[in-house]
Amino acid sequence: MIRGMNTAAAGMIAQQRRQEMLTDNLNNMNTPGYKADQASLRTFPNMLIQATGQGKMGGLTGELAAGVYMQERTSHFAQGDMQETGNSTDLALLQGNVSEGAMLFFTIESQDGDARFTRNGNFTVDGNGFLATSGGHYVLGTDGERIETENDRIRVDGDGSVFSETGDGEALLSQLNVTLITEPEQLVREGGGLLRYEGTEEAAAAEAGTYQIEQGFIERSNVDPSRTMTEMMAALRAFEANQKVLQTYDRSLERTMNDVGRIG
Repeated sequence: MIRGMNTAAAGMIAQQRRQEMLTDNLNNMNTPGYKADQASLRTFPNMLIQATGQGKMGGLTGELAAGVYMQERTSHFAQGDMQETGNSTDLALLQGNVSEGAMLFFTIESQDGDARFTRNGNFTVDGNGFLATSGGHYVLGTDGERIETENDRIRVDGDGSVFSETGDGEALLSQLNVTLITEPEQLVREGGGLLRYEGTEEAAAAEAGTYQIEQGFIERSNVDPSRTMTEMMAALRAFEANQKVLQTYDRSLERTMNDVGRIG
């Protein structure tokens, strides 16, 4: 009976964590470039049940399931829809011909100076005249340096070349460093839309023709609100089912303690 309580409790914990993940997805459905997380539920290894007093090889009565757990939480890296904003500093990254499973990202400088990655192209020009994310992190060019634009009067070509308007026409400032990551499942969220790469294969600069930059657009999140709400309801029902099982075991134990063996 105690094992059954543990199994039901494990199911409740797994569904609670799944519900928290789905809530995060729903909260970020309007965050540009956000990639929805997916949960992988796995069962604990089954336990062999052996009759008391039997030898090591004898008295086996069968297997007992030990419940489920949420093994991992991974992001679903699929292209989101494009939304036109008209802002010169809003940039959408469209994937072209890349290897299956690979993903392209803007390269960002973190507070500690290391490279981070994002699909959120909702950029701005900070007080020092540098192209930056809404969280204040600098956007990097192919030379590894910050991109200084001075103001938002810029033009960005499809290959990521950034031009500023001058009295004599246009001047090339830099080129956006678009990075190809072949193991996007090894990216870790750090907040503010930034991702840290911990894969075994080194991230490399994307080749020409594998991407297209659209100025005046942002990539919307790939969260499907209808599907997410449906999965949240399913997680809630599963949680409630395990809760009822746990309550049933609790009432059985209470009766065992109070009624079984009572004299008279």
